[in-house]
Amino acid sequence: MPDWKRNMYLLWCGLFINGMAATLSTPFYPLFLRQDLGVAQHVETWAGAAISISFLVSGLCAPFWGSLSDRFGSKPMLIRSGIGLGLAYFANIFVFDLISFLAVRVFQGVMAGFYPASMTLVGTNTPEKHVGYALGVMSTSTAAGSIIGPLAGGLISTWIGLRGCFILSGALMILSALVVMGVREANRRRDTVRTTIRQDLRQAAKAPMLLRIYGIIVVVTVSTYMLEPLLSLYVVELGADESDAMLSSGIAFSAVGLATVLTGAFWGRMGGRWGLGKTLIVGLVGGGIGSLLQLLVPGVAAFTGLRFGYGLFYAAVFPSLNALIVRFADSDFRGRAVSLSQSANMLGFVLGPLLGGIIGSAFGISLVFALTGGVLLGAAWFIKASGFDRAAVARTGRSAGEPANAANPT
Repeated sequence: MPDWKRNMYLLWCGLFINGMAATLSTPFYPLFLRQDLGVAQHVETWAGAAISISFLVSGLCAPFWGSLSDRFGSKPMLIRSGIGLGLAYFANIFVFDLISFLAVRVFQGVMAGFYPASMTLVGTNTPEKHVGYALGVMSTSTAAGSIIGPLAGGLISTWIGLRGCFILSGALMILSALVVMGVREANRRRDTVRTTIRQDLRQAAKAPMLLRIYGIIVVVTVSTYMLEPLLSLYVVELGADESDAMLSSGIAFSAVGLATVLTGAFWGRMGGRWGLGKTLIVGLVGGGIGSLLQLLVPGVAAFTGLRFGYGLFYAAVFPSLNALIVRFADSDFRGRAVSLSQSANMLGFVLGPLLGGIIGSAFGISLVFALTGGVLLGAAWFIKASGFDRAAVARTGRSAGEPANAANPT
């Protein structure tokens, strides 16, 4: 078996385990704060802050870890991150108040970086003609982990509590580091000059559609991650007993991931048939309506069903946005253009849970669902008005969803 394919399989397994470990406990932070740490007021706000602070620290540390990756290779960064995250989850055993929990979340942010290091290693150690295939395969790993993680966490927490989930998460994180030790990295050093985000944004500004896409990514990510610290509490509001809420909310979290995996290939085909802009609009409209309908559900079962329906449409959003970035970026800028999209995502990860927690605590969780639905529908209108597919035709001579070689069959 070629080294690149062996690496792909090992890294897929590592990312799957890593993603499952992360989602074993994260959806249940609000209940952990209330039940184990005794936080009685503004639980939504503190849960949002706990999620956001880790993403913020991770983003601040990313350039440092990236420079070390360029010097010493991605494999050492994978092992460092897996073991460090394992220790961070183990540290939750000793958490008994809000401040110590937030401190552990800061340490977790410092140790993050398993996913970008995995994707970088695949991108730099796979033959050019196989890079697209390998990255496509890799993208399914975290989605699969996000299906099993919340469901397993909901089940396990009912038996041994959330602290038991933290222990299991830590063990799985270390296991992910052990798995990737078998990776063979040929291109260890990358002496390319690293550009700043400001320099990359100036380059992106030469293609105005790129800036619009980044803006859409930030807005959509913020709106959807506003719900991250609130779903388990909303399940309790819908009538679930608090002792069973972790299992019920775990199923609701998993429903979106399952829908994403089931429809990913379908939306890829639709992007080629309808154009990426139209596919993106359908996904946003379906996701927006699905979010608004979640305000009206009579119980947990109906809520879970709507979460699945929401996921069926929302699965079209980020693949279409990422494909549009590749379409509008010049060939020598595509790597940095994709990196900017990750930075836009990170900004959304930081702002979304924090804003959701604050708004949910001050005005109620229902308003957050209404805002999410409204923002997704507004984004769909903006994309329609901006004419992404028309712009792609003007730029490349083909529709935004048409394969690159379709315009010239020879």
